[in-house]
Amino acid sequence: MKKTTDDTSELLSIERYQAEKKDEWNAFVEGAKNATFLFDRNYMDYHADRFADHSLMFYRRHRLCGLLPANALSDGTLSSHQGLTYGGLIVNGEATARLVADMMRLLNDYLRGEGFAKVVYKALPWIYHDLPAEEDLHALTHVCGARLVRRDLSSTIFINGHIRRFDESRRSGLRKAERAQLQVEESTDYQGFWKVLTDNLSERFHVSPVHRLDEMLLLVSRFPSHIRLFVVRRGNDILGGTVLYLTKHVVHTQYISASAEGKKLGALDLLFHYLLNDYDFGRSFFDFGTSASDAPSGVNAPLLFQKEGFGGRGICYDTYEWML
Repeated sequence: MKKTTDDTSELLSIERYQAEKKDEWNAFVEGAKNATFLFDRNYMDYHADRFADHSLMFYRRHRLCGLLPANALSDGTLSSHQGLTYGGLIVNGEATARLVADMMRLLNDYLRGEGFAKVVYKALPWIYHDLPAEEDLHALTHVCGARLVRRDLSSTIFINGHIRRFDESRRSGLRKAERAQLQVEESTDYQGFWKVLTDNLSERFHVSPVHRLDEMLLLVSRFPSHIRLFVVRRGNDILGGTVLYLTKHVVHTQYISASAEGKKLGALDLLFHYLLNDYDFGRSFFDFGTSASDAPSGVNAPLLFQKEGFGGRGICYDTYEWML
């Protein structure tokens, strides 16, 4: 345990997460001002064998006041947990700018003492905040001297004020889907959708889904109200679909895919027309996720074109880095 005392003589300490702290960790996530169910250990630990977990817990006067989901790399880097889309310091509504700055100073002292040389920090986009929670971004600059090393563009819709008219390419697809009498429904047929998803990713990108089917089924069993599947069918055949992650304020498309026939018939255009206009999730934002690419523009242009065609506009997913 590493300790320090701030100017008001309030003791801060930091501890590495251990399994016996699981309930305490999860209870803090539930009450935090900037956390989602992805930070729950029942989600994080489904792939514990793939990462050397080095998550950290911050205490103030022996009361938990912050969490940092993280893993260690062999080159001496502490990274925001690589199994999660986003990360950063998780705090509650009591966290002030001064406290967060002190927590980041303590973090750096702790990591130096543990032999780390660098930190990679994935900030949580503001649309996932319950309350304003960018004190960490201020501390990254003024305490850590961090620099922005990656900025991925996500396409997001403010549901109560989004552009409800699809562009012409999306409207054309919608008309095709309606003529073909395709049907949208919520489904539990993850196996059927996973075949469409796996075939599509293999054919287009020669990759597999991040989650195996058995892993996704496990997560669905643990978070049935947060993970939901919507599909487009023609008769008994699944032509496309999306796996949605529902957090407090955001509907996030974790996976989107369509078969060759589904693409030809506008299955995804029908799907998102339904989800954006006819279904009430009770959330403020619909986040299509990033369209990252190694191209000089930093985006996969066709993918971004599709998401913007549904009305999505830019939210940044930022990654920072600093040396210790």
